[in-house]
Amino acid sequence: MDAAPAPLSARTTQAPAPSAPAQAAAPAREPGAGRLAGVVTMVGCGLSNQVGAAMGALAFPVLGPVGVVAIRQYVAAIVLVAVGRPKLRSFTARQWWPVVLLALVFGTMNLSLYTAIDRIGLGLAVTLEFLGPLAIALAASRRRVDACCALVAGAGVVTLMRPQPSTDYLGMGLGLLAACCWASYILLNRTVGRRIPGAQGSAAAAGLSALLFLPVGLVLVVRQPPTAGAVGYAVAAGLLASALPYLADVFTLRRVPAQVFGLFMSVNPVLAALVGWIMLGERLGWVEWTAIGAVVAANALSIAVPRRA
Repeated sequence: MDAAPAPLSARTTQAPAPSAPAQAAAPAREPGAGRLAGVVTMVGCGLSNQVGAAMGALAFPVLGPVGVVAIRQYVAAIVLVAVGRPKLRSFTARQWWPVVLLALVFGTMNLSLYTAIDRIGLGLAVTLEFLGPLAIALAASRRRVDACCALVAGAGVVTLMRPQPSTDYLGMGLGLLAACCWASYILLNRTVGRRIPGAQGSAAAAGLSALLFLPVGLVLVVRQPPTAGAVGYAVAAGLLASALPYLADVFTLRRVPAQVFGLFMSVNPVLAALVGWIMLGERLGWVEWTAIGAVVAANALSIAVPRRA
């Protein structure tokens, strides 16, 4: 899935995790209309993420992946700083260092993902990136079912990266780098959430990451002034893949159990492949679809099988 600034930060050990504010909002299981509203929001959030990534890809010919990520970082920073309102002067050194690392990981994660999308397509890039939270979910477990899930996911990755004349190993490698960054992002955001109240830590990291990308935006404007259409696509990517998922996750986790939330999030690689096919004309063969299905099934099975207390 597309990497959002806060909503996918620290869900649980079983699935990709939401941001610190989303963590704070423990899922109060509301019956009836509340649960239905949460499910509808999850569907909209997943589609928003992938449509946003596809719209960002439409700006690649003018801005390139780096330019799109830079604008997305600016949008994410504006939204998160407005919501989190970080009190930077009150941060201690113990609070600042995970924020700085989170900012670096956040920028690297999005840059590697969008560059991978440019090279290997949305569906495959998101599938590889999804291995990050899946690895976090499986690493702390000693259950046999999780070992089987790891083997299934590994088989799917080997299938995706099988040697072929057209295989883009750099694109695959960037997708795996995005996975490593997402795993690091989950762990760092947990640390930030424990040390800094509310969404202040995530907001500060997003703002710092935007500052790091500010020179990129300046160089881009000077060397090749972007078109209004390309900037519009990039801003839409920031809104649809960052701002809306962030707010949607906070809403959803108050109404839907974490296990249901995690199960739905595991479908994001499939949504990415479908959106890539519809919006970008990316077509996958049955082998690629089988590999994506293996990764999704591994995550879904790991979450669905109950854990002993």
